[in-house]
Amino acid sequence: MRPAHLALAVLVAAVWGVNFTVVEIGLGHFPPLLFSALRFLVAAVPAVFLVGRPKVAWKWIVAVGLVLGVAKFGLLFVGMDAGMPAGLSSLVLQIQSVFTAAVAFAVLGERPTRVRLLGMAVALAGIGVAAVDEGASGPLGAFALVVAAAACWGVSNVLTRGAAPPDALNFMVWVSTVPVLPLLALSLLTEGPERDLAALRALDWQGAGTVVYVAWITTVFGFGAWGWLLRHHPASTVAPFSLLVPVFGMTSAAVFLDEPVNGARWCAAALLVGGVALASLAPGRTAQAPAGTAPAPAVPVVHPVDVGASGRPGAGS
Repeated sequence: MRPAHLALAVLVAAVWGVNFTVVEIGLGHFPPLLFSALRFLVAAVPAVFLVGRPKVAWKWIVAVGLVLGVAKFGLLFVGMDAGMPAGLSSLVLQIQSVFTAAVAFAVLGERPTRVRLLGMAVALAGIGVAAVDEGASGPLGAFALVVAAAACWGVSNVLTRGAAPPDALNFMVWVSTVPVLPLLALSLLTEGPERDLAALRALDWQGAGTVVYVAWITTVFGFGAWGWLLRHHPASTVAPFSLLVPVFGMTSAAVFLDEPVNGARWCAAALLVGGVALASLAPGRTAQAPAGTAPAPAVPVVHPVDVGASGRPGAGS
C-alpha cells in the first residue's frame, strides 16, 4: 500500500473513531431519534441526486435501511443519550462481528473455523469485562442498548451481503433515504413534538456542525474513501485499519469529553479488539454458493459512524 493510501486508511479510521465524540456532543443539542433522523436526511440529500439510480433491488435497500438505520442507530443513539460513554460505545460496537458470524451461520450455513470461534470467545470475554466495569460505574441498561445495536448491525451485515451491491456508496446513500421518516415518526411519538421543535429552534453552529460531520464526513467521505481503498487493495490489506476505530474513539473521548479510561476498560479493549481481529481476519469456511451463481463481490460494507473489523461483505455498514 502506498504511503498516501496508508494515510487515507488511517484518516478514515480516525474520522469514524472521532465520530462517537461528535455524536455525544450532538446529543446535547438534539433528542437521540431526531438527531439520527437528521443525520440520514443530510446524508441522503443532495447525494441521492448525484449517485444515480439504485443498483440493487429495493427490497434490500428497505431491509437494510430499517434494520441498520432505524433499529441499529436508533438503539445506539438512545443508548448513548441514556449514559453510555462515547469511547466505550466505539469499543462495544465491535462485537457486531460476533453477531454477524452467528446470523451468517443460522441463515447462510457459514461454519466458523476453530480459530474464529476462539476469536469470538475472546471478544465476548472483553464484552464481559466492559459490562462489569460499566455496571459498577454507569447505567447497565444503556450498555445493553448498545449491545443490542451491535446485534442489529450483525443482521444488517448479512442482509447487505445478500444485496451484494456493486457500488457501495450508491447503496449507502439510497439506504440513508429509508430511515428518515420512521425515525422522525418515532421521535414525535416518544420524544414529543415540543422537544423536537425546541431543539430545532435552538439550533446553533455547533449543533449544525455535528449533523454535517456525522452525515457528510463519516458517511459520504468515510464510506466513499473506504470503498475506493477496497477497489484498489485486497480486503485483507484494508480491513485491519478498521481496528483503529475504537482506539481513536476512546482517545478522542478522553481528550475532548474527559472520559476516564481505567485499567478494566483497557483490558476490555485489548480482549475485544484482539478477539475481533482473530475472528474477522482468520481464514474461514463458508457455505457453498448454489450451482450457477457467482460469489458475492468484495464490496466494502462499513458504516460511516462505526466500522467493523472486516472489509468483506457483511463486515460493517
